[in-house]
Amino acid sequence: MQQTRLFNLFSSFGSQFTIFFTNPWRRLSLIIISFFFGYLGVTGIITTAGQVAQWDIIVSVILLLFTELISIFVYRRQVNKSLWIQVLNSFKLGMAYSLYLQALQLNT
Repeated sequence: MQQTRLFNLFSSFGSQFTIFFTNPWRRLSLIIISFFFGYLGVTGIITTAGQVAQWDIIVSVILLLFTELISIFVYRRQVNKSLWIQVLNSFKLGMAYSLYLQALQLNT
């Protein structure tokens, strides 16, 4: 790429971001926040789609396919997992946990 100001800004931001999250507590907190965002996002999507009562199954299938695509992306890598991969995997776990709890609520 060309060495433009915007490219230099984004590359310096990326390096500062990874340096900031080398601390294990910050890394763990980012992973936990990602889990909760996955949980919250899917809970909101499922409840709003469930109110219409026509899109709930279709939205659930789309979310399930999205989680499977993330699993394929994460678990096919043999290299050490980077921070972005761990955050994406944690987001996926939050999504799957939310889908599971929503399914349990529908059974009762």
